[in-house]
Amino acid sequence: MQLADQSVVLTGAASGIGLALLERLARRPLRILAADLNAEALEAACRRLMGQAASLYPWPCDLSSPEAVDRLFEAALARLGRIDLFIANAGFAYYERIESPDWERLERIYRVNVFNPIYTLEKMQALHGEQPYKVVVTASAMAQIAVPGYAVYASTKAALDRFVDGYRWQLDDPRKVMVVYPISTRTGFFRAAGQGVPLPWPSQSAEAVARAIESGIRRDRLRVFPSPTYRLILFLDRFLPMHPLVQAIEQRRFAQWLKNQGPVP
Repeated sequence: MQLADQSVVLTGAASGIGLALLERLARRPLRILAADLNAEALEAACRRLMGQAASLYPWPCDLSSPEAVDRLFEAALARLGRIDLFIANAGFAYYERIESPDWERLERIYRVNVFNPIYTLEKMQALHGEQPYKVVVTASAMAQIAVPGYAVYASTKAALDRFVDGYRWQLDDPRKVMVVYPISTRTGFFRAAGQGVPLPWPSQSAEAVARAIESGIRRDRLRVFPSPTYRLILFLDRFLPMHPLVQAIEQRRFAQWLKNQGPVP
């Protein structure tokens, strides 16, 4: 897909991978509707990037309901005229010791991490039919290797991964959907998952992930694995027990985190 004279919607654009991607895309002649829950950070990012090649339109929103996604599409069509590329990057994580049932907490993360991008895929298909378009979905390496502390978060990303794996078969062109599998990024994303949360191993910068996403869009990739280390782990896992090794490393860190939290009230 050519990244010139295109209309783009980018969610989760005010921080982390989304912000790094917004900074890269702003250098290109694009029309970008940038969406995020954090209105202040979003406005600041768009102001800072004004004057570059892209035209930027900030849209603060909470994407945990279908009505909010509908309004996002309406705003994008009104401001951009069309949506050629939708980058469904919004999401968040819990790092936690699961102890008691909490339906609302589970529903909240599934609404944002799973229902929102799947509903977006449905809307993009309904909007375009067999006309060209692309949706980029940010999943996670944890869709394939879940680690202690992130059981619920990993399950949301695994759900996305399995959905797209089946959904592609009903599209006239499977390249209309690209899934990204970043490892942990050295941003505030994982710090926001809980107090004193250790950064999962391995990690990389948000800029490296954004660069890989941009390249994947231009090359019409089906899947993007931004980390060479993670690609090597997946390859070796076919022959050696790399999967449980990664989980064992994180189990020790999770145990230390629990110890630091003190006794359960």
